[in-house]
Amino acid sequence: MSKVEGKKKWLLLILLQLVIMIYTLSGVAAKFAAGYEFLSMGFILCYGVEIFILGLYAIFWQQIIKRVDLSVAYANRSIAILWSMIWAALIFGEHISVQNIIGVLLVIAGTMIVNKEG
Repeated sequence: MSKVEGKKKWLLLILLQLVIMIYTLSGVAAKFAAGYEFLSMGFILCYGVEIFILGLYAIFWQQIIKRVDLSVAYANRSIAILWSMIWAALIFGEHISVQNIIGVLLVIAGTMIVNKEG
């Protein structure tokens, strides 16, 4: 693999992670919606934001899978666990246990194995 191809591959993997990060933000919007009474203005607004985020994700995901092997793209979706854990800690102040960290590290290791070229 040439230097340019290697840089392009890393750029695509970074873009893939950004798309996955966007996807996990839909869960954040859903959790905010859970704090409101059903069909209240806050509930509807949060679900509107969630649908908007999922729409963006769908568009970006389609563009990514045109350029990345499907097996690599779906293996990288497992990193959503990491992003979800980050949002849970930063936005909602949730506790991250040692077991959570070990689990995420295993997922990252597996994703790196899939991303590694032959």
